[in-house]
Amino acid sequence: MDNLKIVKKLKAARKNLLKEVGQVIIGQQDILEHLFMALLCRGHVLLEGVPGLAKTLIIKTLADTLDLSFSRIQFTPDLMPSDITGTEIIQETGGGNRDFKFYKGPIFAHIILADEINRTPPKTQAALLEAMEEHRVTAAGTTYVLEEPFFVMATQNPIEQEGTYPLPEAQLDRFMFHLRIQYPNREEEVRLVNLTTGTAVPETKHTISRDDILQFRGLVREIPVADNVTDFAVDLVRRSRPGQNGQPDFIGEWVEWGAGPRASQYLILGAKVRAALDGRPTPDISDVTALVKPVMRHRIITNFNAEAEGVDTDDILDQLLASMG
Repeated sequence: MDNLKIVKKLKAARKNLLKEVGQVIIGQQDILEHLFMALLCRGHVLLEGVPGLAKTLIIKTLADTLDLSFSRIQFTPDLMPSDITGTEIIQETGGGNRDFKFYKGPIFAHIILADEINRTPPKTQAALLEAMEEHRVTAAGTTYVLEEPFFVMATQNPIEQEGTYPLPEAQLDRFMFHLRIQYPNREEEVRLVNLTTGTAVPETKHTISRDDILQFRGLVREIPVADNVTDFAVDLVRRSRPGQNGQPDFIGEWVEWGAGPRASQYLILGAKVRAALDGRPTPDISDVTALVKPVMRHRIITNFNAEAEGVDTDDILDQLLASMG
């Protein structure tokens, strides 16, 4: 099948996916789109939002609709790395002999929900983040390759920060997107209440197979990108770094550290998928600009001046985009 036919197939698959998920999830289409985009880019997502906004239901419904295995890990202060990756247990093998057998942990699934990842110590966070980066797990000297597709959605609660362990910048950089889930509007909330307080239980059908997802992933790498689109993404990211030639004055005033090269890579990968989901054979600059905040908001470290003036990374990114002309 040629790439144009795969693009058409992907566009139709996106429509069917959103229709099915929409039977269970009211609103939040932007979140669903970004989750699907990250899955196709071999990226992962950090989702931030207050309790009760259906973060768990969103990712569980997505896994069901895609016919992929799902695992939820509730991160707590006493969670150990082996609780994620798995552990070896001594068992009888017959004849009075004993041997170790490895029992796989919840990380061995296609889609992982890492719930409240900032509530567990760094050593346990690192066990998950290593699997995210390498797509494999090492236990007792043996390496186990995780089955593709492998996708992690980690959540953070923006309130109740006591006793949490914020993710270091180097670990935040491993997430393709940092998304912020918002409250539903009034119409969506009315529909949500009616849906969840009645007797009807909506069910979803499988719309996209695992083989389809792997095919779509291969397509992403083959989508061509014009030089001016790549140049725009790279120049934008470089302008976020203090001390770079041509940086805007507000970057030096408010930013301690700018985004690294991984931001440029994810902007282009995301732009490719965004174009393909829309049925277009190649992305343009508008695809890049649409992804600037989810890709870069967790890769820019603000300084004391920004905090004192109440300026956050989204404010900086708005000005950065405006400075591009």
